[in-house]
Amino acid sequence: MAIHPNSTTIPASNLRAWLQGVFIRLSFSESDAQLATDVLMLADLRGIDSHGVARLSGYIRLIEAGRINPKPNLQFTQRKKATGHLDADGAIGLVSAPFAMQKAIEMTHECGSGWVGISNSNHFGIAAYHAMMALEHNYIGFSTTNASPLVAPAGGAERMLGTNPICVAIPAGEESAFVLDMATAAAANGKLEIAERVGKPIPEGWALTKDGENTADASALKQGGLLLPLGSDADHGAHKGYGLGAWVDIFSGVLNGGNFGPWAPPFVSFLQPRADQPGKGLGHFVGCWDIDGFRELSDFQRDMDLWIRRFKATTPINPNQPVLIPGEPELAQFNHRQTHGIPLVDAVVNDLITVGESLQHPFNP
Repeated sequence: MAIHPNSTTIPASNLRAWLQGVFIRLSFSESDAQLATDVLMLADLRGIDSHGVARLSGYIRLIEAGRINPKPNLQFTQRKKATGHLDADGAIGLVSAPFAMQKAIEMTHECGSGWVGISNSNHFGIAAYHAMMALEHNYIGFSTTNASPLVAPAGGAERMLGTNPICVAIPAGEESAFVLDMATAAAANGKLEIAERVGKPIPEGWALTKDGENTADASALKQGGLLLPLGSDADHGAHKGYGLGAWVDIFSGVLNGGNFGPWAPPFVSFLQPRADQPGKGLGHFVGCWDIDGFRELSDFQRDMDLWIRRFKATTPINPNQPVLIPGEPELAQFNHRQTHGIPLVDAVVNDLITVGESLQHPFNP
């Protein structure tokens, strides 16, 4: 497991205890503090460093600005037997999305599937946390969210969409679950933030400058630049990434009464919410399917194991780099970091120390 030389490794249990204390000091209920901690910790344990504790100071900034409500009154309305809507009352998405997913799971117990649209919410961390909740019941889980408008539509030169992730989590039998968690942009904004923290350039095809030129500058977005959709350009299928991102935006925002497109309230500090927002807060969409509604679970698990084993046995281009299943690299990181600790780059450690000082809750790496 590669660790950046300018980093400090923190035992997972220590980081979890400190982080939960932070949320308590931010006026979260004990249960919401534990839930928000669980979501951020899963990101760091699975190696999604851009969406773990590195996001903490951003959440605090939004709480201080009155954009995140630490004591929300979540209002769920079950509109049909298998569908419902959650008004999150300005909650952090780390709390609202799991709440909605639990409602979807309960409807799936009864109806074979369950779906919840969420509005009036905020950034919800890694999409995988919410989708993977379904795995405990041998259901297929699904989650999406729209996000800060940083991505240009194919052929466009204006920031209109978020990185708008999609996650699907599919249980297997003896094999580990298939977990696809992907941005619909060429790269998630968090990857640019990581590159900027460690002083590295970004690959060509991730972002453009404000003048529409390709750039390797990880700080390009702060200077008015924009992210490209998955595929990057017309020759490499940018219309597909644009289509996926647009679908997520409609399912997360338009369908649920949340904001969408350029009106989506941004998480990033260099953008401010627009005054002419048509909806309420940020939107998410979560749900799940009961496999038994299609075939016997045991038969599906047998064939899913066969699918995974055959794909993992694919002849690789590089003998030293075997073909992996979506979710497999993250599971390896989880197993390693659970035992050996979570590496935090110096910029994040310093950020957490500052947070600890401001809340009189010292962070001692």
